[in-house]
Amino acid sequence: MTTGLPSASRDRGLHARVVDALGQDIVDGRLAPGTILNVEAMSERFSVSRSVLREVLRVLQSLGMVEPRQRTGTQVLPRASWDLMSPQVILWRGRGPEYFTQMRELLELRLGLEPMAARLGALTPDPLQAAVVLEAARTMVEADATGNGPRYLEADVAFHTALLRGSGNQVIGHFATQVEALLRTRVEEARATITDWTPAAAAAHLALAEALVAGDADVAFRAAWELISGTVDEFVRESDEELH
Repeated sequence: MTTGLPSASRDRGLHARVVDALGQDIVDGRLAPGTILNVEAMSERFSVSRSVLREVLRVLQSLGMVEPRQRTGTQVLPRASWDLMSPQVILWRGRGPEYFTQMRELLELRLGLEPMAARLGALTPDPLQAAVVLEAARTMVEADATGNGPRYLEADVAFHTALLRGSGNQVIGHFATQVEALLRTRVEEARATITDWTPAAAAAHLALAEALVAGDADVAFRAAWELISGTVDEFVRESDEELH
């Protein structure tokens, strides 16, 4: 029986599926650091060719998750070697037991970046990005009022990515991809921790957006700091309750 798909398309689909499965196994600890990956066993497990597996292992190697060793094979590496800023690694950690650790770590990083992005965006505004921030904040308020979770999430992603990209600092703007990946882990997250939205959170986003558009750098900085620090405090409190 044939699938009707060209061979290259089938290989890309298999490649993505195996990368996702093995990456998740490493993050979840099913493939512990030091494990030597058995190519024959993987080929049988996933029903894929050695050439597909070689490409999969190259991807995982580029993420710092595995490393080929002479005369032993490909070995799983510890977390310290992983590219923790890769959107793919963020997704895997967000799905697994490292969800709470990753959320705390990246929220603390955002606390150092987003207030400065807000200040810079207010001082040297990018009209397009500022308009996106304001529209996204208004959409969050509306979505909160109607209980539309997916719309709220999409607006939240748009808000924070535009805030970072509108800073005028290309390094800060580059972090928008990681923030989007982090926010999207909430789609699959079954635990309640900071996955819900509230009128207060929507209003805080709107206050920040209005300060940004008005060019008030001090207010924008404080609003961003309070927004993220409040989320950090809430997350730490609720994750402690969840874990204990």
